Amino acid sequence: MVKKQPDRAVLITDAARSQDAQFRSRQIRYVSMMSIRAACLIVGAVLISVRPPWLPLWLTLCAAGMVFLPWAAVLIANDRPPKSKAERAADALAREPKPQVTLPQHSPESTEYLTIDLEPTETGEHWIPADPRDKR
Repeated sequence: MVKKQPDRAVLITDAARSQDAQFRSRQIRYVSMMSIRAACLIVGAVLISVRPPWLPLWLTLCAAGMVFLPWAAVLIANDRPPKSKAERAADALAREPKPQVTLPQHSPESTEYLTIDLEPTETGEHWIPADPRDKR
């Protein structure tokens, strides 16, 4: 028996949508909201010519749509999609303080320093290079 393949693709990653896909969806939301604003303007003009009952109420609603929709459209179009659970968890881990590794403290008097000098020492010894082929 042959198993039928699903008609849609399966999501196999937790990666966010691409920047182009996000931009495209924001463009669609912006254009649709501005189209509703244009429709409010046209409906307002038609209502003035028809003079239906409760005309001031309908004109107030159309005017409110024409004023507030551009503001809301810009806010929504500039907003990024909400973070996924994985992104929020990664942000929380990044904010956690990391344990600081401290090295043991030594006083300068107790530390022995190695001095390499090419001049002969008091005992007459010379510095010997680590590689015997290095003859400086």
